[in-house]
Amino acid sequence: MLPDFQCRSCEARNGELILDHGKQPLANNLLRPEDLAKPEPSFPLRLAVCTECWLLQLTDCIPPIQLFSEYVYFSSYSDVWVKHAADCARRYLEEFALGTDSFVVEIASNDGYLLRNFAEAGIPHLGIEPAENVAAVALKKGVQTLADFFSEKLAKELAMKRKADLIIAYNVFAHVPDINDFVAGLKGLLAPRGRVILEFPYASEMIANGEFDTVYHEHVFYFTLCALQPIFDRHDLRITSVERTPLHGGSLRLFVRHENYDVDETVITLLMEEKELGVMTPSFYHGFSGRAERTREFLRKQITALRAKNKTIAAYGAAAKGATLLNYCGFDVEQIAFIVDRSPHKQGRLMPGGHVPIVSVDELAASAPDV
Repeated sequence: MLPDFQCRSCEARNGELILDHGKQPLANNLLRPEDLAKPEPSFPLRLAVCTECWLLQLTDCIPPIQLFSEYVYFSSYSDVWVKHAADCARRYLEEFALGTDSFVVEIASNDGYLLRNFAEAGIPHLGIEPAENVAAVALKKGVQTLADFFSEKLAKELAMKRKADLIIAYNVFAHVPDINDFVAGLKGLLAPRGRVILEFPYASEMIANGEFDTVYHEHVFYFTLCALQPIFDRHDLRITSVERTPLHGGSLRLFVRHENYDVDETVITLLMEEKELGVMTPSFYHGFSGRAERTREFLRKQITALRAKNKTIAAYGAAAKGATLLNYCGFDVEQIAFIVDRSPHKQGRLMPGGHVPIVSVDELAASAPDV
C-alpha cells in the first residue's frame, strides 16, 4: 500500500501504485526558445488505484490554476473533434427538444467549438472556461463565455439566476482534483428535469490497451463506471445511461440526471462487464506498468536503429500525450528533428522536456524527413 495515500473520492487510505513515470514536466507547458535559459519544473507522475472504491488517480496533483489559467490547446484545430461536437449538438437539440426557452451550459468550453452550434441555433447558453486566452477566442465567435473555474460555489451563484436544462462537460471531469465539489456543482446547477452529459477516456480500455500516454498531470482521474457510481450516489445524482465512443483511445459518454430517474440497461450491462473483467480487483491493473515498459523498449530500439542509419525522424501532432510519450521514452532533438502541428498557438514553441521544436505542417513537405 502507498504511504500517505488518500482517495480524492471516498477518502479511503488504501491505495496501490499502478504506474510510475518518474518526474516529468507539464505536458502542455510548451516553451518558447527564449525560455530555455530558465529552469523547467518537473513533478512526480504516479498513478494509483484506491482499493476501496477502485478510482484510478494521480498521487501528486498540480494546482489547476497552474495548469489552465493560460492554455495552448484550442479544440477547433482538430477536425475530428469539431465534427464530433457538431454531431453531438445536432443530436441533443433534436433528442431533448431544446429551444429558445432552454439553457445549455458547457464546462471547460474551450474556444467555443461546441457551444457555437447552440449559439447558431439561437439557444441561450453559457461556456465556463478557466483559460482567459481561450475564453477570449470563444467570445469573439459569439459564444457567451465566463472565464472561471467551475465549482459548487460558482454553480450556486449561476443557479440563482437560472438552472441548466443541459450541462455538457467533455474531457474535463478527469482534470478536476476536487471531484466531490465538481459533482456537487453539477447537482446545484441542474434543472429538475435536466441532464448532464460527460465524456472522458475510459480507464478500462486504457489499462487493457496499455495506453500509458494518456497519463499526464492534467488528468487527475481515470474512470471506470463502477468507480463513478458511488460519487454520483453521494450527491443524489444518478447515471441513467452510458455509451461508448472510439475517441481518445476509447471513451465513455455518461448521461446523468437527478436521483428520481431510473437507470437503463446500458448501465447495468457495463457494470456487469467491468465486474467480469475484474476492474474491482488489483490484478486487473498489475500488467499496466509492464506493458508500458515493453512499448518504451520497442520504440527505443526502433528509433535507435533508424538514427544509426542517419534517418531523419519527425512527428505529427504536438499533443499532451505526445509529451508523455517522448519524456517517458527519453526522446529529444537528437532523435526527433521536429514536430508539426496545425495550431498556430503551438508553432514556434518547444515540446516540454526534450525541447523538440514545433513547426507548421508545411515543414513536412519542405524538409521531407525519412520517417
